[in-house]
Amino acid sequence: MTSRTFFSKEEQHDIVAAIKEAELNTSGEIRVHIENHCKEETLERAAEVFYDLKMDRTAARNGILFYLAVKDHKFAIIGDEGINKKVEHDFWNDIKDEMTTKFKENRFADGLIAGILKCGEKLKTYFPYQSDDVNELSDEISFS
Repeated sequence: MTSRTFFSKEEQHDIVAAIKEAELNTSGEIRVHIENHCKEETLERAAEVFYDLKMDRTAARNGILFYLAVKDHKFAIIGDEGINKKVEHDFWNDIKDEMTTKFKENRFADGLIAGILKCGEKLKTYFPYQSDDVNELSDEISFS
């Protein structure tokens, strides 16, 4: 099992569909990145990936990364400064808790999809979808 095969093709399709659906609620830009191992602190690695994917270059600084290190059973959600300046301190905890519950049941795709959809729903208050919204970042899953 590798990062590219952790989710089946159907699950990958469903994850991308969830990103597209979530982005209908918010102007936030959501990405998913999957790799095998995380050799450093999870949030530090997620931040590296965030910048590698140029997610800090959105106009409203409202990018969100769901990062998974599948063989190490680690994950993180990281939002750009535009989001973190507006949301309450524990904003990400509800999303992480819901994902963790599903992950513990070995329902990884369901957990990720639930987190993505909840993120879109919660962010619409702060970054509502605009009729002239441009999809600034790819919706496809990235791997390393």
